[in-house]
Formats: sequence, structure tokens, C-alpha cells
Amino acid sequence: MEDKRRQNSIRLEKVCKDGLSQRCLIIAANRGPFEYYITEDGRLQVRRSGGWMMAILNAVAQHKELTWVTCSMGEGDRKAAERAGDTHFKAPMMGRNVYLRFVSFPRNMYHKYYSVFCNPLLWFLQHSLWNVSYTPNIDKAVYDAWESGYLPVNQAFAQAVVAEAKENYTEPLVMLHDYHLYLAPQYIRQALPNVVIQHFTHIPWPSPDCWELLPKTMRRSILASLCDADIVGLQNKRYVQNFLHCCDCFLDGAEVDYRSQTALYQGHLAHVKAYPVAVDAANLQKLNASIRVQECDKKLSPLCNQHTIVRVDRVEPSKNIVRGFRAFDLLLERYPEMKGKVNFLAFLMPVRTHVKQFQRYTEEVMALVEAINSRHGTVEWQPIHLFNDNNYHQALAGLHHYDVLLVNAISDAMPLVAKEGPIVNQRGGVLVLSEGLGVCEQLGQCALAVAPTDLEGTAQAIYTALTMSDEERSQRASQLRRIIEEEDVIHWVYCQLEDLASLCQQAPVAAA
Repeated sequence: MEDKRRQNSIRLEKVCKDGLSQRCLIIAANRGPFEYYITEDGRLQVRRSGGWMMAILNAVAQHKELTWVTCSMGEGDRKAAERAGDTHFKAPMMGRNVYLRFVSFPRNMYHKYYSVFCNPLLWFLQHSLWNVSYTPNIDKAVYDAWESGYLPVNQAFAQAVVAEAKENYTEPLVMLHDYHLYLAPQYIRQALPNVVIQHFTHIPWPSPDCWELLPKTMRRSILASLCDADIVGLQNKRYVQNFLHCCDCFLDGAEVDYRSQTALYQGHLAHVKAYPVAVDAANLQKLNASIRVQECDKKLSPLCNQHTIVRVDRVEPSKNIVRGFRAFDLLLERYPEMKGKVNFLAFLMPVRTHVKQFQRYTEEVMALVEAINSRHGTVEWQPIHLFNDNNYHQALAGLHHYDVLLVNAISDAMPLVAKEGPIVNQRGGVLVLSEGLGVCEQLGQCALAVAPTDLEGTAQAIYTALTMSDEERSQRASQLRRIIEEEDVIHWVYCQLEDLASLCQQAPVAAA
């Protein structure tokens, strides 16, 4: 696999230095790859974020200079921006190749944008999690959040991107990320007609039936703006078809070609493509060998059993954590011989704790774990061991030990744990995976696929995995690892930049 990784790296370097040499690269997202924090003695320090943000930087920054436009999230970010004397603060990071540009907002505006419109509304819509008999109720507060939160924040992001481009005296290549910035492509296009734009959505893109629940003005504005991008990136082929179908249904005059996967709207052609998010397998293996992970491994080893089930998730309704525990409860009832022989290690990370729906879901998860441990546990044996914190090293150590990795989310575009687990697991573990997940297009043939609502089927899949022969376990684990390593994060970034470079060759480069 090292040869494949080296080949991907060479191709990525070539496209950065040749195909994109005439364009400055600007990435914009609600969160950035770095954040400032204030130490106890009042000094400003910086730390890295994780996830796909660092994966992009690690892949691209060594080959091409880029600027990342992001919100100033905490007091440290805001203090850094204030010291610079500008709301659009720019500072060099990681040497000379990466710059961070903050966009600051009034707290009330950001609250409306993030905590009223983006998360309670768009996030739930795109994960198909609304209980439509009761929610959503799109009232005056939601319209106000759209008008005085979502719109101005997207306009401010676009202005920061345009300002960055003008400082570089060239038309940029702009990569926008996720549901927070659906309106930014249109605003950027208006200011920079020759700009090449990609917008990538990390969460699912549902069918038109879901989007019909959003007011017409909002859904049309979102789709029209995304059609001003040159490439609309989504996680899998099904989401690509859903997006095209939405354009067909909701944009009058749009010419949609399902075969070529394009949407022509108001004279602009948008290419709609699938880029499944990947993991950095090589760096993951390095981190896996670190002292911190090894220390966590030693602490977790005594909690493992003859059979060990693991899940690693953010505590949010789409992850289907409650049904996963109910399936485990059912397993213990159906197969009492498993009692005392199987442990369930759950690494759950709190998120969006200020959103009421997430608070209620967390309470339900905790109550169910307590009930299962009380019903089945003994003095010598506790069925579920719950870790409720944001400790990535600990979760990574936990993945060493699974015989079954349970990823049973209801709706999740690309749960990276399904790719991280097979890279670091040391027991030839089996992946139990929901059929509806975006990652199932890639990995489903090597996993045991279940319907996310099927408690009986999930319990049986777990039992099948726990009693599977060593030969079949090993074969499935090897196939998973091969797919994940061949289509790693370098391959993911390369595919996007190669497509963008092709469009850059067609678009003129003009001085801003």
C-alpha cells in the first residue's frame, strides 16, 4: 500500500504545482484547522483541530500555499483578531504555506445563524430526523434567523474570500465546506465572475421530499447559490442523484443532465460529483503507535472480554446510539450464554450541548445504559462501559480491541470511524454497518449490513460477527483495510483538485 500512497502523493504534488500554479487557494468553513486560546497567564497560544480539516492541510500545505477563512469561535480567536486591529485577521500558520483569516460576528447574529438555522433546522432536515407531525415549526424566529443570521454570515464569508483574492491579485480557487455556507457561492460569483468554486457538503443530501419541508424561498436560494459553484461535491452517488433531482424539482428553468451529472441554471453549469471523505491511513498508524494511545490501551485492556463490541460516536440523534444499545440488550436476552463473556465499550463525545434536542438525546442514552447494566450486570460483570468525553486517543485505543465495530447510524454521510477502525484494529474485527450510510457504497460488501431501525437484525448481525470463523473475519478485515488505504485522504484531495484544475484550464485568469 505504500506504493499506492506514494503514487497518490506524486499526483497530488503535480496537480498543485502544475494545474493550479496560477491560482491562489482559499478554503472557507465555519470552523478552522487551528484555534487560539488564552493561557492562565494571559498569553495567546494556538492549537490544531482534528478531522477532515487537518487531513486537507496535511495533504495540500506541503505543495501549495493556502488561506483558510473561518469564524473566530472563542475568546482566544476574538482576542487575536482584536490585536490585529481588524475583524478579518490573517496570521501565518505551519510555516509559510498556511494562513488563517478570521471573520468575526456579533454574538446574536452568529447565534441565529448557527444555533437557530444551521443546526436545529438544516442539520435535522438533511439527516431526515424531523418528526414532521410536530417539527419543524418554521415561525417568525426562523425567518429572522435566515434574514439576520444565515444571510449576513454567508455574505461576510464571501466578502472575506473576495478580499483575500484581491490581496493576491488573482482569481482564486475557492473550496467552501458544508451546510453553513450554502449561500456563499452566489455572493462570491457576483464579485468574481471568473472564480472557480467548489462547495463540498459533508452531511447527507436528502431527496426532494425532505427539502419540501423548507420554505420555497429558502430552498430555492440554497439550490440557486450552489448551482453558481463549478463543482458541487457530495459524499456518494445517491446524494449526487438527490441533488440533481432537487434542482429538477425546485429550480424553474434548470437543465439537469443525470447522465453527465450537471445542472445548468441561469447560464452557469455546475458539475455534481461524489468524493467520499477518507482517512489519513499513514498518519493514523503513526498516531496509533504514540505513547498517549499506548497508555490509553493499557487502561482499556482490563475492560475487554472474550468478546468486545465497540462504538465511537458523537452523541447526536443521527448516530442511532439508543437503538444500538437496545440491540445489545436484545442480544443478551436472545443469547444468555453471552452474559459475562461480552463487553460493550462505548466512546461517546458530547456535541452541541446547548441544543435542546441533543440534550434530551444524551439523557436518553445515559438512562438506557444504566438500565441495561442494572438488568443484566452482576457484581463481577458490567455489560456496558461508557466513556462520555472528547478523548480521541482513548477512542483510538478502544478500536484496537473490537471484535465487532457497531456503526448503525440512521443517516450519516461518511462516519470516519468505519474507516479508522479497520486500520488500527488488532483482532480481525467485523464491521456492522447501517445500509443507508454513505460509507456503505464503499465498504458494505466487506461488512455486515443492517437496516438502522432493525433491532432484531442488528442483534443477529452482532451475534453472527461474534461467532464468525477466524478465517472469514480475517478476510473481511483485510479487504476493508485494502479499500481504505487505497482510497485514503491524499486520493480524496487529489480527485477534487484534479477536477478543479481541469476547470481552471477552461476559465480565464484575470487580475482581481
